[in-house]
Amino acid sequence: MIVVREAAKDDLYELLNLYLYLHGDGIPSNSRHLEATWNAIVEDANHHIIVNEVDGKIVSSCVCVIVPNLTRDVRPYALIENVVTNKEHRGKGFASECLDYAKDVAIQNRCYKMMLLTGAKSESTLDFYRNAGYNSGDKTAFAQWLE
Repeated sequence: MIVVREAAKDDLYELLNLYLYLHGDGIPSNSRHLEATWNAIVEDANHHIIVNEVDGKIVSSCVCVIVPNLTRDVRPYALIENVVTNKEHRGKGFASECLDYAKDVAIQNRCYKMMLLTGAKSESTLDFYRNAGYNSGDKTAFAQWLE
């Protein structure tokens, strides 16, 4: 059974394991900071972690954050981040379903745009985002790493 939904409080460690496919840095140790961060995310009405579950196991996810805004008739915008799929489940549309869910969240919140940044350079990944409706011609993205 396939279910696309928002992450629940008890999904933390399954998500952290899935995030290993993003960075492979290891899972953060269980700490008060981790728990406080997770609680803040789960309780924030503007922070949506979307998961795609197959037979009770999370196989794909993305984050959609709604950012309040004073321009564009005081309409918010959405930021998409941490798009990831378990390697064994790639190419089956699970991430696309997460992105579609995120788009629905953005529409329900009256967002005027969605933005997605990726560090991926592979043409297949960039084509995936283009096929999902994103373009790289409207904006120029810059990142400043603070680490």
